[in-house]
Amino acid sequence: MNPLLEKFKTPYTTAPFSKVKNEHFKPAFQEAIQQAKTEIDAIANNTVAPTFENTIEALDFSGYTLDRISSIFFNLNSAETNDEIQKIAQEVSPWLSDFSNDIRLNEKLFKRVKAVYENQSNLGLSAEQQTLLDKKYKGFARNGANLNDADKEKLRSLDKKLSKLSLQFGENLLAETNAYELHITNENELQGLPDGAKEAAHLLAKQRKKEGWIITLDYPSYIPFMTYIDDRELRKKVATAFGARAFQNNNNDNQDIVLAIVQLRQERANLLGYKTHAHFVLEERMAETPEKVLSFSKELLEKAKPAAQREFKQLTEFAKKDGIEQLQKWDGAYYSEKLKKELFDLDQEALKPYFKLENVIDGVFTIAGKLFDLHFKEVKNIDTYHEDVLTYEVTNVSGDFIAVFYADFFPRKGKRNGAWMTSYKSQWQKNGDNSRPHVSIVCNFTKPTETKPSLLTFNEVTTLFHEFGHALHGMLANTTYPSLSGTNVYWDFVELPSQLLENWCYEKEALDLFAKHYETNEPIPMDLVKKIKESASFLEGIQTLRQLSFGLLDMSWHGSESVGTIKSVQEFETSAFAETQLYPDVPENCMSTAFAHIFQGGYSSGYYSYKWAEVLDADAFEHFKETGIFNKETASKFVDHVLSQGGTEKPMTLYKRFRGKEPNADALLKRAGLVE
Repeated sequence: MNPLLEKFKTPYTTAPFSKVKNEHFKPAFQEAIQQAKTEIDAIANNTVAPTFENTIEALDFSGYTLDRISSIFFNLNSAETNDEIQKIAQEVSPWLSDFSNDIRLNEKLFKRVKAVYENQSNLGLSAEQQTLLDKKYKGFARNGANLNDADKEKLRSLDKKLSKLSLQFGENLLAETNAYELHITNENELQGLPDGAKEAAHLLAKQRKKEGWIITLDYPSYIPFMTYIDDRELRKKVATAFGARAFQNNNNDNQDIVLAIVQLRQERANLLGYKTHAHFVLEERMAETPEKVLSFSKELLEKAKPAAQREFKQLTEFAKKDGIEQLQKWDGAYYSEKLKKELFDLDQEALKPYFKLENVIDGVFTIAGKLFDLHFKEVKNIDTYHEDVLTYEVTNVSGDFIAVFYADFFPRKGKRNGAWMTSYKSQWQKNGDNSRPHVSIVCNFTKPTETKPSLLTFNEVTTLFHEFGHALHGMLANTTYPSLSGTNVYWDFVELPSQLLENWCYEKEALDLFAKHYETNEPIPMDLVKKIKESASFLEGIQTLRQLSFGLLDMSWHGSESVGTIKSVQEFETSAFAETQLYPDVPENCMSTAFAHIFQGGYSSGYYSYKWAEVLDADAFEHFKETGIFNKETASKFVDHVLSQGGTEKPMTLYKRFRGKEPNADALLKRAGLVE
């Protein structure tokens, strides 16, 4: 039997990773698609008049097996992939694209959905049911249900091409990241690199059966190298390699793929009656239109740019002490760190001993306990896809089971860079059963070495808190329907829980719970906590400009009607960056070819949402600070109106219930030090 098609006889029906082999995936997908089609046909061909229950609700609960198999497979493709899995992904993605089009373009089914939609005023629906109905109807209408047959076929073809191109983009980027290594045999070249990073580089060389030290483009290797290495030429070499990923006119080049993706997205949007892909996407976002996103971005740009220019000038003057007249991209992290040390007497390396990974995990669990009454117990009876993955049983104060939580912290060959939260099973309620979620966070932190545990930079600490904030959104979900559960919210609302939780990393009351020296167990000294707080808005103008530049690049690719005329990816990108540029261009580099968020992930026309959600999170945390950062009543309100509600109502409605008012940008600008 295929373990993916049997009922999972595992604790909490978790994924049976150890039983699943690569050859199980294709037949499992074929069978699950067939099962889901049968369920869809039963809804479409039902002779009973369409009702909310027999059509809308039935639709939301259909395809359960297919969803579970997809979540297992595509999560593996991100966190533990190999050539075979990538090949399977290329084959099954068009099947899934066809299947979802079979649903969205099914006339009989749409007719039933439309009948319920047009009769909604007589149905006495709850707010959640109303949202589900609206979502299902728009899912059809926005995806071609009203098109003629020829255009429906055209849409199918576009979707199939897009799903394959996006996969290819990710495979090329991973291959490029894995292909590079800087092999160093002369220890003098490593001047400035902290001992922990040096030891990790030596361990990597040893694993690859080489002498000396190896630096790669994986973040735990790349970032310390760019931050601390004194040798400017070596920094230039590694930074140039990082910026040239998938931009080298080789087999892994993504330039044509980028142009093809934006053109196909534009065609798709036009076919569906929208001016651009951004107009299509933003219709279902808090921001609503590209114009609103651009005015929001430009308003922040106006506030941040003068500060960024001042900071850049300060950094340039500081680097002149070393005889550097023109600051380059490979100097940014290095001189920022040195200037930070001089201004605040704060050395990131001095912080790391207080942030042993295990202690930070305990800290985030303790904070979740104090705020939300959650308890995390590590368990060994839940199957994982790699020995590094930790598993936890999550319960509440009464001992009720809340969720399964997976955590995967270290880089490896088959894992893409960065950090993300994902889900193996959504939460939902049916027939009196509240079926609880299985949630995972995936990061790329420095591995323990032979002499040191995994010690996190402060940046990595905030990353862990960020992803854990997303995880809480998944774990505390308490909705009826799977498609409205957890992080199934408007894209520019999804970052609120994650970015909000980062704020606790800067508070003494929270740091006292977990920031303890890994050797002496001494709590983090008060003066270091003070320096962390004082330096929180250090170079915030430059950082804000950087975030805005990515959002504006995304909007340039997806909000323009003339993408079909673009000839050069690099030239287009350079003009999109014009307003936010501080550093000189590097001719060998291009960001778009490695911009996985928008060409591989789901952030196309949505990258602005990080900044959008920062406005929400700064405003929300202001409320916590007013009442106390561990105030149970405020935390309960946040659970009741935001974390548990998923996408059951419009985000602003939920936010206002929690906060009592709409947010404004003042708290963010104040926190960032951009206004007094």
